[in-house]
Amino acid sequence: MSANSRLTIAAHALTWIGLYQRRGHEVATSEQIAASANTNPVVIRRLLAKLSKAGLVDSRRGAGAGWMLARDLAAITLLDVYQAIEPGPVFAMHRAAPDPECVVGHGIGPAMTAVYGDVEAALRGELAKTTLEDVLRDILKAA
Repeated sequence: MSANSRLTIAAHALTWIGLYQRRGHEVATSEQIAASANTNPVVIRRLLAKLSKAGLVDSRRGAGAGWMLARDLAAITLLDVYQAIEPGPVFAMHRAAPDPECVVGHGIGPAMTAVYGDVEAALRGELAKTTLEDVLRDILKAA
């Protein structure tokens, strides 16, 4: 099982756009962003479409087409990004109900639901503490 990198790629894309705009550019193309993230532009376009629905980026069509931030980096938290691209819960229960006659099958749902609720709350709380401005600051410090 591989780890999910969508949050990292989305944060990368938004932070890259923010820095690109600060350097005097109006819009960024998905090809430019994809080159920085070392991924396919289609992956970037799919993520940017979700981020656009959440009001985090805007797009321009036609001549000079590309993507721009809809909000300042300081006004976008990692939680905002996470909610835009991962709207569901972090963990899920069984796809099919387990055997209710089995003691484990009967009790696994309530036991895991409590744990998952705590994990979800902790995750959201941590992501809400960090803005993309914080991410960019840390990136520039390390450069």
